[in-house]
Amino acid sequence: MYVPAHFRIDDPDECLDIIDRRAAGTVVVADHGGFEASFLPWAVVHTADGDAVLRGHVAKGNPILGAIGDGAAALVTFDLVDGYVSPSWYPSKAEHHRVVPTWNHVSVHVHGTIRTVDDIDWLRENVAHLTDRHEADMSDPWSVDDAPEDFVTKMLRGVTGVEVRIDRLEGKAKLSQNKTATEREGVVRGLSAVGDDELWAAMTMSMDDESHRRGDDER
Repeated sequence: MYVPAHFRIDDPDECLDIIDRRAAGTVVVADHGGFEASFLPWAVVHTADGDAVLRGHVAKGNPILGAIGDGAAALVTFDLVDGYVSPSWYPSKAEHHRVVPTWNHVSVHVHGTIRTVDDIDWLRENVAHLTDRHEADMSDPWSVDDAPEDFVTKMLRGVTGVEVRIDRLEGKAKLSQNKTATEREGVVRGLSAVGDDELWAAMTMSMDDESHRRGDDER
């Protein structure tokens, strides 16, 4: 991933937090001169030895399984927010017109090795963890235990677990940090006007965090 210094996220914990918040991403594995890719829900799990891994599952008919061997290299991409930035939002447009469109985004790329897991207890734990996570805000949360046991077992036999050991994290928050405060405020107003609430919130939080850090430095 191309990451200029002013957009780079250096903190691994911040990258893992972005992954946890997005909770789904695309895994890419090389396959005989080509690539296989699948968009999957993922859970970040910290193992007993302190390593972080991604755990998910795929249908047994998914062709990506043919590309996965234990220790195969994998890339998993997570895009938290993204959106178009119009040049008309920059106050400087009215002054000199030397502005161009861009696309802001917050992304994390996971580089690691992938393996398959066929243990039914592992699969049940993974499915239950993902379900509980995403049902937590429902008014009437559904649980794996709500389904008949024979049905759950049948469903689990139709999937294969996948685990990615995280070797390297690349984080990027392109939120107009290369622009002046006035230009960034113009972008925030523009995002509000078009109703891009997610990117508006990401930019606002980024600007607030930078303001707080500058305040700490001044003290």
